[in-house]
Amino acid sequence: MKNQSELIDKILTESKNIAVVGISKNTEKDSYKVALYLENAGYNVIPVNPAVSEVLNKKCYPSLIDIPDDITIDIVDIFRRPEFVAPIVEDAINRGTKTIWMQDTIEDPKSAEKASKEGIQVIMNNCTMREHKFRNNSSAS
Repeated sequence: MKNQSELIDKILTESKNIAVVGISKNTEKDSYKVALYLENAGYNVIPVNPAVSEVLNKKCYPSLIDIPDDITIDIVDIFRRPEFVAPIVEDAINRGTKTIWMQDTIEDPKSAEKASKEGIQVIMNNCTMREHKFRNNSSAS
């Protein structure tokens, strides 16, 4: 097993499509800021929130299972409170995603263990934007 830093390098380098679950239309919310950053960094962001129809000028899907099957999801980036993580992880497993990423303050060890047993990489309590910025700033210097 790779260490956490090597795993994050691999995930951010090899991934293209990121489903942002719990994205907000509110430009002040972290979920919006992170999704916008990831989009500007060259990732294909797929918004997921049942209460929103469009974010970042893109269709927003009610759930992961509503995303068309021909769209591969490399990372499921979760911006939901820990008590809402389990069904999202279940959908991610059913979709065959490669990575489940729970943002800062979000942890669900039981769901993480279940996903890991299915061969899915799991990152908890960490920010995709911060990790991406860190890697790009450190490689530029």
